[in-house]
Amino acid sequence: MRKLIAWIGILLMSASASFAQSGDVSPVTLKPGDTLSITVLQDPKFDRTVIVDPNGQIAFPLAGHITVSGLTPQRLERVLKSRLQRNYKDAGELEVTVALTNAAKPDVPEDDLKPKIFITGEVLRPGPYAIRQATTLVQALSLAGGLGPFAARRRIQVRRGTGANEQIFSFDYKSYESGGSPESNISLQAGDVIIVPERGFLE
Repeated sequence: MRKLIAWIGILLMSASASFAQSGDVSPVTLKPGDTLSITVLQDPKFDRTVIVDPNGQIAFPLAGHITVSGLTPQRLERVLKSRLQRNYKDAGELEVTVALTNAAKPDVPEDDLKPKIFITGEVLRPGPYAIRQATTLVQALSLAGGLGPFAARRRIQVRRGTGANEQIFSFDYKSYESGGSPESNISLQAGDVIIVPERGFLE
């Protein structure tokens, strides 16, 4: 009898383990609105918090714009490592960590995930910003804490719309600071995405 009970116990444990393996929750994949914490062990100046924009992308220094929707954090780690490694050939193998610190709520309607404006790239506080009154591009950059140390000040863009209807407005912050092209400081519209790219070595 004891042997039978022991045998049943083994079978139950085996079945439970199999169920746990087959019933595991699907891997978490990234989506617009998710907040990520990214660290590069060998170069802490790249450590930052980024938010996946409405188009499912993030911007990261030396790696450019990356489409992350549908990727797991671990897959994004490999993508970032691959793109960054070519700039650190003498530093050994890079250790890149991506953590999902705040997931967009799945029960929120998709339209609510899209901010009225979204600021990404080399600003101090990238992310969505609600605007309740007329707001210019320069004012929006101020809301995001201003330009970061790696910002390409002459190549800022505002993207409006998608696909064939997309409009791209270029903005030279340096020229504007000097009093030039005041008309380039456009008024923003709902859904506008402001992109502040990383500057090149000669900028």
